[in-house]
Amino acid sequence: MKMTDAQTTSARILIIDDEPDIRRLLAEALGETYECTIACSAEEALGLLPTQKFELVISDVMMGGMSGLELIPHLRQLAPETIILMVSAAQNIEVTIAAMRAGAFDYLMKPFALGQLEVAVERALERYYLRAEQRRYEAHLEELVAERTVQLHAALASIEDSYRKTLQALATALETRDPEARGDGGRVVNFSLRLGQELKLNGVELRALEFGALLHDVGKIGVPDAILEKPTSLSEEEWEQMRRHPLLGQQILTGIEFLAEAARIVAEHHECWDGSGYPLGLRGEEIDLGARIFAVADAFDALTSDRLYRAGRSHEIAVAELLQGSGTQFDPRVINAFLRVPPAEWTMLREKIPLCARSLPRPQAQIAELFNAPQTRHSYLAS
Repeated sequence: MKMTDAQTTSARILIIDDEPDIRRLLAEALGETYECTIACSAEEALGLLPTQKFELVISDVMMGGMSGLELIPHLRQLAPETIILMVSAAQNIEVTIAAMRAGAFDYLMKPFALGQLEVAVERALERYYLRAEQRRYEAHLEELVAERTVQLHAALASIEDSYRKTLQALATALETRDPEARGDGGRVVNFSLRLGQELKLNGVELRALEFGALLHDVGKIGVPDAILEKPTSLSEEEWEQMRRHPLLGQQILTGIEFLAEAARIVAEHHECWDGSGYPLGLRGEEIDLGARIFAVADAFDALTSDRLYRAGRSHEIAVAELLQGSGTQFDPRVINAFLRVPPAEWTMLREKIPLCARSLPRPQAQIAELFNAPQTRHSYLAS
């Protein structure tokens, strides 16, 4: 890289030598082309560096006080971008190697011709301006990358927001098919995410939990309306169809890449800690943690929500019910996490979503029959 005329005339050189004649000769030889400053010792040079910038330092190796070799580390620390050219009368290859290893760019042996000095200085300054250009280029690239990263994050956030709104619309559509599911989606998502935060889930896990909670009953698309809307207890055959909806939901979501992690929550949200759940009869840690979290959140919402046939339970009664199911229906670790969250937080999360009845009006006889039904879609909903 050849220097421009502007770079040549603006280049600043610090000349360090304890011999006055050498300082004068170097300054005269270079002063017509470059802006030169002289220092008679390494210590004096170090005093200049904090307030003055130099593209090149030319330093003698052997000086009284601090030597040129000892000076190099200080130069590298105070002026890391400055190029260092060492000059010495010592015909010692070991000194030359030591200087280069310490960070010097080049090394001139005394005596040297004026032409040798000019070439060495020009090469050193070309290296300086090449590095400066590289730094500017790298900084520009970093700015472009940062700008592009911001744009990509914004685009991804927009896409995810669109996904989320689409899923919320789908969940709302599903609720219209299932009278017992109306109005619970937003609350259960809030409850699930709060439990997930308490259990230190990471961002990816929380997103899977959110989508899994939102679409937990997506498999009911494959359940006939006659079963979903049946006001009385289900027959064994109807119950078997209902029990298949978690796996059907998993099949629906598994083919969608960004919902793949949520699919397992959908598949296992009816499993119980003691293995008495469905559809696979999983137990304990075999059940996905997101599904275990959802089970507690969903039960809490069901227990504290109003029904046409009963008022919602108080927080204290709901907690007692959850504790009763700890170790059987629910993961004790998730129950403990639930208990660590202050009751006021659960109330706040509930009030973010308007409450509404999760079933259509039913004749009193049908309601009474529901209390005694041996098997319903969610046993805790009628408790």
